[in-house]
Amino acid sequence: MAKIRIYEIAKKLDIPSKDMVKKLNELGFSVKSPLNVVDQETADRIVSLIQRGKTTPKKKIAKASAKQVSKRKRSSDKATAATLNETTTINVAGRIRLCQLARFLGLKTKVLVRELQQTGKAVSQDDELSIEQAQEIALEHGFSVEEVPLELEDMSVSCKELEKVELRPPIVTVLGHVDHGKTSLLDFIRKAHVAEREDGGITQHIGAYQVATKCGKVTFIDTPGHEAFSAMRARGAMVTDIVVLVVAADDGVMPQTKEAINHARAAEVPIIVAINKIDKPNADPQRVRNELIKYDLLSEDLGGETIVVDISAKKGTGVDNLLEMILLQAEMMELQANPNLPARGTIIEAQLDKGRGPIATVLIERGTLKVGDAFVVGNHCGKVRALIDDAGQRYNQVGPSFPVEVDGLSGVPVPGDALIVVTNEKKAKQLSEERIQECFKRETGGKRKATLEELFEQMQESSKKELKVVVKTDVQGSCEAIRDALNKFKSDKIEIQILHEGVGTITDADIHLAATSSAIIIGYRIKPAQSTKTLAQHMNVEIRLYKIIYELIEDIEKILLGLLEPQFKDIELGTAEVREIFLIPKVGSIAGCFVLTGKIQNNALVRLVRDNILVYDGRIESLRHFKDDVKEVVSGQECGIRLVNYLDIKVNDIIEAYRKEEIEVSL
Repeated sequence: MAKIRIYEIAKKLDIPSKDMVKKLNELGFSVKSPLNVVDQETADRIVSLIQRGKTTPKKKIAKASAKQVSKRKRSSDKATAATLNETTTINVAGRIRLCQLARFLGLKTKVLVRELQQTGKAVSQDDELSIEQAQEIALEHGFSVEEVPLELEDMSVSCKELEKVELRPPIVTVLGHVDHGKTSLLDFIRKAHVAEREDGGITQHIGAYQVATKCGKVTFIDTPGHEAFSAMRARGAMVTDIVVLVVAADDGVMPQTKEAINHARAAEVPIIVAINKIDKPNADPQRVRNELIKYDLLSEDLGGETIVVDISAKKGTGVDNLLEMILLQAEMMELQANPNLPARGTIIEAQLDKGRGPIATVLIERGTLKVGDAFVVGNHCGKVRALIDDAGQRYNQVGPSFPVEVDGLSGVPVPGDALIVVTNEKKAKQLSEERIQECFKRETGGKRKATLEELFEQMQESSKKELKVVVKTDVQGSCEAIRDALNKFKSDKIEIQILHEGVGTITDADIHLAATSSAIIIGYRIKPAQSTKTLAQHMNVEIRLYKIIYELIEDIEKILLGLLEPQFKDIELGTAEVREIFLIPKVGSIAGCFVLTGKIQNNALVRLVRDNILVYDGRIESLRHFKDDVKEVVSGQECGIRLVNYLDIKVNDIIEAYRKEEIEVSL
């Protein structure tokens, strides 16, 4: 008998899947998920029961659900507000002046200054206090100090504003191992053929796109699959609602597949598995399902709760079903955001464009970002000059779950930074300056004079070999990935020192820096001007350009190995005992020897041992068997040995012959 899923029955009755599950449980059916299947007879019975009960239409149910959510939200916010009124916590953004802390503590500034001076602290009312110093003072007056982001004072949101939420499109991150078809899947959905533009068919950047499917809008984040882009994949997982894990049916679970699962678990988001390449002759989707069980991903057809869909990204088989599953999962999650708030988003990618300056791809999480909005992002600030999507279309404003390229930044931010709209440009610049100062103080503050032991350690470390590099890339994400990859080359023999890293083409300033520091320049997916190349040749600076990340890593490893001193090990050849000393005029001492073990070779390296003490380490000058010069003498034979620049040989000395063999060095 044919089987039918619960969500298909819900669609037929025009009821949200989540409400359908609740309704069926009320009617006595044991249903856990909209993906549960029933036979046709049970399905007909369910339809009959619900139609007789005159179930509320979809729109009314959605409205009732929104009211319930709003009611829960209000009660939660009231409870939170009550807690905050009773607490004695002081929220501090960055550093705080002593006079400001006094007001929070309910004291006059001069009273607090006097108290601190009595304890031996030389302070004034305008002194800036760190979080730790403020915490110490506040504890004495029954308060605690908590550090909050600098921008929170501009992002205070009332409970009424929090209630004005609307459903938003789901943000879906596509993760998986390299070459398992992540970009090909998005290609089919977007019809943009992204993979054809990528070097080696591998995505080198993170990308975000919103697509309108038959079932609704979905925002997709495509992340690179190569292991060097672990940080970029982690960022993708942390801003997502749902993870689509792409696994090749002919390859199975691979290292980056496992890593992707860990990223999704860390972000605490649901995983939908897309088993790709089912059209290949050696495809085995069932084997992939069995492998996924080890990672607690049990598909619903095996009795689990993980949505698993078989697809062919190139032919499009099963892709519509995958989109339907994504939107079904999103419906169950009731994803909401308030579009009426000042915008807040996350930087997905950033770069320095030659004509437009710093630009960044931002994924809006809440609120609406408009042209003309002032914002702060990381240590930078700006004012939105243009909003452009991945297809080049311009917008005046964009809302939640929309990825957009923002033009108007003061500098290139770090991917993962939060972009937050503030009241005006003046406030944005103030926050930016405060963050820069905080960053500077963290980097330079608390330094002390080095101890003798530390200086000795530094002297030992200075004996290490160094490879100095200047890194220039096309986008910030690539710069971060290359830095992380280079930092993994850790060794007690050699280290990499990154003198400078940045976004944009190689400049004359980079050439001069590399020349004065004896460094090489690494360029990733950029092309320096001919004049810059000429300058580099003139100043003997090596520029290495790459388009694919793993080629860069392999090349750097070869360079590091080439810088290491060759290593050798001693291979024992044989030993001989000195039985007699012959003094030959105009020649010197000749040792009459008997070969005990192995063989003694002419020109071999030797050690002369007397009473178990090494007295000579050098080379054989000549080797004779009776009156003939020979190349070697084997065990059990007699020979005459003369050593290079050493005549003090005595009877019973042991001569050990050996050779040095070069061994492969490793980092």
